[in-house]
Amino acid sequence: MGPVLQALLSLFDQPRRLLALIAAACIALLAFGLYLQHAVGLEPCPMCIVQRYLFVLVALVAAIGAVLPAATARWSGALMALLSLTGAGVAARQSWLQWFPPEITACGRDLFGMIESFPLRRVIPMLFRGSGDCSAVDWTFLGLTIANWSFLNFLLVAALGIGLLLRRR
Repeated sequence: MGPVLQALLSLFDQPRRLLALIAAACIALLAFGLYLQHAVGLEPCPMCIVQRYLFVLVALVAAIGAVLPAATARWSGALMALLSLTGAGVAARQSWLQWFPPEITACGRDLFGMIESFPLRRVIPMLFRGSGDCSAVDWTFLGLTIANWSFLNFLLVAALGIGLLLRRR
C-alpha cells in the first residue's frame, strides 16, 4: 500500500480531524470562488450559487461534526455524503450544459438589466440567484472548468463521508 493511501486511510482513525480538514477544504473552495468572482470578475450563474450553498452546508456539517464527540462522525459522514452527492448532481448538470450548450440560454440576467427592469425589492433576491450563463466556460485549469472541479470535489467529499459512515468504531 502506498504512503498516500496509507495516510488517507489513517485519517479515518481520527474522524474529527478528517471532518475539520473537510470543513477547511470547503471554506478554501468557497474563498477561491469568491476570489474568482470579485478579483477576476467572473459572474456566478444560478447553478454556481446552488453549489456554493451546498459547499457551505457541507462545511457546516463537517465543522459541527469535528467539535462533537467522535461517535457522531458517522452521522456527519452520512449527511455530508447526501449533500455532496446533491452538489455533484448540480455540477454534473452544469458540466453537461457546458459541453452541450443549449441554443437559447435562459440561466440568468445581467445586473444592470435587472435594476432597470425591476424594483429594488425584487432585484436583491435575484442577486442571490446568480446572473451568469450556466453554459459559459469562463475559466479552466488543467482543461477542466469550475463545474468540473466542483463535481470532482463533491465526489471526493461524498466518498470521504461514505467512508466515515462505513468505518468501524
